[in-house]
Amino acid sequence: MKILIVSWEYPPVVVGGLGRHVHHLATELAAAGNEVVVLSRRPSGTDATTHPTISHFEDGVLVVAVAEDPAHFVFGEDMLAWTLAMGHAMVRAGTALRKPGLGEGWQPDIVHAHDWLVAHPAIALAEFYDVPLVSTLHATEAGRHSGWVSGRINRQVHSVEWWLANESDSLITCSASMKDEVTALYGPNLPPVTVIRNGIDLTTWSYRERAPRSGPPRLLYVGRLEYEKGVQDAIAALPRIRRSHPGTTLSIAGEGTQFEWLSELARTHRVARSVTFLGNLDHIELLGWLHGADAIVLPSRYEPFGIIALESAAAGAPLVTSTAGGLGEAVVDGVTGVSFAPGDVAGLTSAVREVLDDPAAATVRAEAARARLTSDFDWHKVADDTSNVYAAAKRRVRHPLARPEIPERPLPGR
Repeated sequence: MKILIVSWEYPPVVVGGLGRHVHHLATELAAAGNEVVVLSRRPSGTDATTHPTISHFEDGVLVVAVAEDPAHFVFGEDMLAWTLAMGHAMVRAGTALRKPGLGEGWQPDIVHAHDWLVAHPAIALAEFYDVPLVSTLHATEAGRHSGWVSGRINRQVHSVEWWLANESDSLITCSASMKDEVTALYGPNLPPVTVIRNGIDLTTWSYRERAPRSGPPRLLYVGRLEYEKGVQDAIAALPRIRRSHPGTTLSIAGEGTQFEWLSELARTHRVARSVTFLGNLDHIELLGWLHGADAIVLPSRYEPFGIIALESAAAGAPLVTSTAGGLGEAVVDGVTGVSFAPGDVAGLTSAVREVLDDPAAATVRAEAARARLTSDFDWHKVADDTSNVYAAAKRRVRHPLARPEIPERPLPGR
């Protein structure tokens, strides 16, 4: 099958878990014998006039990376204008796939969109090629804001999400809770919604047994610095944890819009010297921190899935997580980790103390978490399940416009 994946994140442009998800899915689909093109973007600020679209093969996937134009838009300040500019560049590059030259006349059998930011190019390209559109909804604007979409930008994003969901021929969510959320927000006339969990490549996340703790306990958070991720609750819990476990530190890996607020919050709770902001870590750096932490704390108030929970489990790090969304499905309280209710600082404190008080039990849970990954979260299974969604979508004729047959030609280099 010829598959066109449209995503605003793809390595080396990785903002969150979405980029890693799309990369693993694309390479696994290619390894299964499919012809896969990923249409993504170059780093923000790349000048389209001097740095045009770049295409290259990597891991069996043709990656077509565009520069949004004009480049002077800033995502955080001109989000919708920035998104439109990126979408226009993607449409231009996507339609060029069937022209001689780039792709040598290649055209897809299916278009697969990932999240609302690529709604416009994905819908346009599915109609241009007259093929089904499958969309994976990794999160929702309402979910990110506790059910509220009161601001103008929030309402606009929600509307684009509704448009993408209802223009698709099939939908994919990464957890049952996300399926329920999408159905409630965008129904009642949605296409079929299939739950396909995120996967994990165990070969890239080396397991390490816990060494006996020497020195004060070390807690680690990994993720975006956004309100819905609940980092503020981990900071608020730290003074309480330090009363029973003196010297405990919290290291925070990631970037986001709430960095300044979280820094001030650490000062307000008088733990600024015990909280370290690490910024983004590369893979080797992250592995080192996962291996060295006494617990990984993921206090999300909203979490469609939480792929870092899988990565932490693969590395053997004890998990302390909220039950928000997909985290409540990925982590089994008392079996593969210790859980608490979203936003419950007292519950978070108790969960961390439980892990720190009994390292042997924490190790047993960490081993159980890794063992579970081999059966439930395999990327080969994710790709197979996604291919089944593609096949089902192709059987449902949605787009009414008949276009001339285009001779099928292989991708260059295959």
